[in-house]
Order: sequence, then structure tokens, then C-alpha cells
Amino acid sequence: MSNVILVTGGARSGKSAYAETLAKSFPGPRAYIATAPVFDDEMEKRVARHKQQRKNDGWDTIEEEINLFEAIKKADAHDTILVDCLTLWISNLLYAAEKKNQQISEDDISAKCAQLKKVCAEFDGNIIFVINEVGMGIVPDNPLSRAFRDLSGRCSQSIAKFANKVVLVSCGIPLILKDEIELKQNEEYKS
Repeated sequence: MSNVILVTGGARSGKSAYAETLAKSFPGPRAYIATAPVFDDEMEKRVARHKQQRKNDGWDTIEEEINLFEAIKKADAHDTILVDCLTLWISNLLYAAEKKNQQISEDDISAKCAQLKKVCAEFDGNIIFVINEVGMGIVPDNPLSRAFRDLSGRCSQSIAKFANKVVLVSCGIPLILKDEIELKQNEEYKS
């Protein structure tokens, strides 16, 4: 059974740095599932730099923009998996659907999150998901942006329901929103 942790926060909140530090605190081999698409030279250099930094820190990197289920299965020899990030995964799903003149509904993203839950349940280790909190700003002015916000919010809620721990990072400070392990320990202490 896996230990699932969801780390959320705004852009440049420190959520990825927190997630990486948390992943490094667990023993054993680590895999980093990167969902960022490479769409220009600058992004290609950024990805190469990050990949090299992670390699130097003992990470194995798996690049996967769409099929997180297979990427997690591929990383099953590792004790800890960090998926950074679900926000880009949702964006990639939207882009792939748009290219096919299709749409993704909140029900579709909930179903994909249910698949993630199943894959996580089959993994014996730690899985850390990173996602941006995009619903705390103004209502977007166009349908695609609103759909993205809604899908991201639905994904966050779905993952948070089955996660053992949920952390909101703001200004580089982690705020624990849910911690089932700590809660269980406190309940046992009270008994």
C-alpha cells in the first residue's frame, strides 16, 4: 500500500522544492516523473538542466506528459515517486483533446484520478503529487481557462480525498491540511 502525499500551492510558492526535499527524506531509490512538454529551445535547456541536477541528486527521471498510469508502473522499482506536476498533466490532456476536437469534463478528470488511485494502491512506497492551486484568483475570462481551472480543482479534490497527507505551500512555508498518519498516532495516544 502506498503513502500518497499531495503538495499544492501557487506559482513559485516553493511547492516543488518542498516536495523534492520531502522525497529525499525517504530512504531508497527515487523516481521523478516530469510532465512538462518541451516546446522550444529554452524549455529544452531548462529540462536538460533540471534532469542533470536530479541525476546528481540520485533521481531517475521519467518524462511523461500524458500517461501517468504507465509512468508510475514503470517506476515501481523505486521506493519514492515524485510526480511534478499534475497541473501540466491536465494542460497536456486538454491540449491533446483539443487537437482531436474533443473536450475533457470534470467527470473525465475524476475518472482519471480514480485510475491514479488504483495505480497508487498497487505501489508499495511513497508517491508525491505536485499541483498548482489555481482557483484562488479571479475568474478567468475565457471558456478554456475556466475549464482548466475547474479541471485542476477537481483533480486536487480527487487526489486529496485518497491522499494520506495534503500540504499547502505558501511563501515557501508548508501548511499541513491533512495528515492521516499523525491523526492515527494522536488517536492511539488518546486511547
